[in-house]
Amino acid sequence: MARYARITGTGSSLPPRRLSNADMVNELASRGLETSNEWIVERTGIQARHFADAGTFASDLGTQAAQHAMEAAGITAADVDLLIVATSTPDMVFPSTATIVQRKLGITNGCPAFDMQAVCSGFIYALTVADAMIRAGTVRHALVIGAEVFSRILDFNDRTTCVLFGDGAGAVVLSASDTPGIVATDMHADGRHLDILCVPGHVSGGQVTGEPLLRMDGQAVFKLAVGVLEETARAVLAKADRTAADIDWLIPHQANIRIMNSTARKLKLPMDKVIVTVDQHGNTSAASIPLALDHGVRSGRVQRGQTLLLEGVGGGFTWGAVLVDF
Repeated sequence: MARYARITGTGSSLPPRRLSNADMVNELASRGLETSNEWIVERTGIQARHFADAGTFASDLGTQAAQHAMEAAGITAADVDLLIVATSTPDMVFPSTATIVQRKLGITNGCPAFDMQAVCSGFIYALTVADAMIRAGTVRHALVIGAEVFSRILDFNDRTTCVLFGDGAGAVVLSASDTPGIVATDMHADGRHLDILCVPGHVSGGQVTGEPLLRMDGQAVFKLAVGVLEETARAVLAKADRTAADIDWLIPHQANIRIMNSTARKLKLPMDKVIVTVDQHGNTSAASIPLALDHGVRSGRVQRGQTLLLEGVGGGFTWGAVLVDF
């Protein structure tokens, strides 16, 4: 009998500190930089974002999101056979944030736990790996988490990037099933474009070398993202022998409303079929897709029996999509 992977629970977590665009305008003004709510909204669609306090880490947000997802799926720590955390802002150089989450959740059964680094595509990559491991028969229940504290790597002297990002976490429980849930996946990367979105710093000899803050060529990222998101969407639909007309909800990486509008337009999907959270969360990198998915589920819009197209694009350059029968 064929073995498939289904999403059986979703969860999310946002730090309580919410910064509106007005808050960001005031913060930048204190640094001698000018921006406005209108400038931010027009270019990005973002109205607010959440920032973690100094004592909150990616593992804290990831643990909270995982707990909500496990409750929704009706499983306990003892049931988890695999734990993957997609993050670009880990708690430590090592060990993995996944093992830290494992300890905080009280998972003591020795299941594998590791991080996935594909920046904003990280959740798509992690979901694809978990799906493959479930299909291979080695995993029954997988926790797949996207967790980020991007506020720690922002340059608040660069108004073009610091207003874009936020902190948060989203999680799903992926469980073995006799009926398809993850229908098809598609993943890609092209390292030739790594310079247009990166944090070019590292730790050496106890010192940070290079630039440990986010650097982005916004126009280059926008142009590349629009093209590859359409390509991966069409590729994953072709693998599943489906068309865009079969999609009930497009749940894209929440980077920029203009990119999301462009993707929907190219797939001939109305925007009322797109889950949008970028306005309230900003770009939460690997957390954005599972955050948006959980928001859709808990708001009652995403329902069982619907078909979802998840897709993301991020630094590396990485991109990919997952087609889900929910």
